[in-house]
Amino acid sequence: MLIIVAIILLLLLPSPWSAIAFVVTTLLWIVEVFAWNRTVKNRRRVVGAETLISRTAVVSAPCFPEGQVRLDGETWDARCAAGASPGDEVRITGRDKLTLIVEPAESGNHSSG
Repeated sequence: MLIIVAIILLLLLPSPWSAIAFVVTTLLWIVEVFAWNRTVKNRRRVVGAETLISRTAVVSAPCFPEGQVRLDGETWDARCAAGASPGDEVRITGRDKLTLIVEPAESGNHSSG
């Protein structure tokens, strides 16, 4: 955004001030880019199948033991050793390539401790 402001200032201001404003604004833009880059580098990554572990999904195709579950609008292949019917909630415990390993979710596990 600052680089756009720098270009506009270069075009609109009178001769000596346009160059000064352009240089100052461009330097501020460079500082902003480096600060943004430093902030983004230190963030925890929130992508990939690893982030799905311990989440709850809903069974969309019977899992006896292979089936499918839906999570965040996506359909995933799943394996449930205990078995699960469509509509059941399951907890994701792991993954094998693109297949999620799931187990039936504990429905009565809402304690107010």
